Amino acid sequence: MARILLAEDDEAMRTFLTRALEKGGHKVHAVGDGLEALPAIAQDRFDLLVADVVMPGMDGIELARRATREISDLKVIFITGFAAVAMRLSGNAQKNARVFSKPFHLRELVDEIEKVLRVPTGTEGKA
Repeated sequence: MARILLAEDDEAMRTFLTRALEKGGHKVHAVGDGLEALPAIAQDRFDLLVADVVMPGMDGIELARRATREISDLKVIFITGFAAVAMRLSGNAQKNARVFSKPFHLRELVDEIEKVLRVPTGTEGKA
């Protein structure tokens, strides 16, 4: 079981993803934006951050930067509905972060999360 911090401003998507991840056996702390996530990061330990890139208050990129400063081995998956953002992120936004473009099939995202969680920290991207 992993502890997952989910930051997604779309309430329906947040609820849907939370239910799916909890059904998969994970403990999920879901928030509506990056600013809501900061207290959770300060108080708890997470294995994975799943963050929408475009959110009010604080975007997912800045959230990931701050979160990985607090939790150095935190794994990150960005989700975004903006193809141009996804292409820009894939190269350099956050070391070892994965980018998932909306729309996506829930099963694909859950499978990717499981894959990311199985990879030992520090070995992402290595063959």
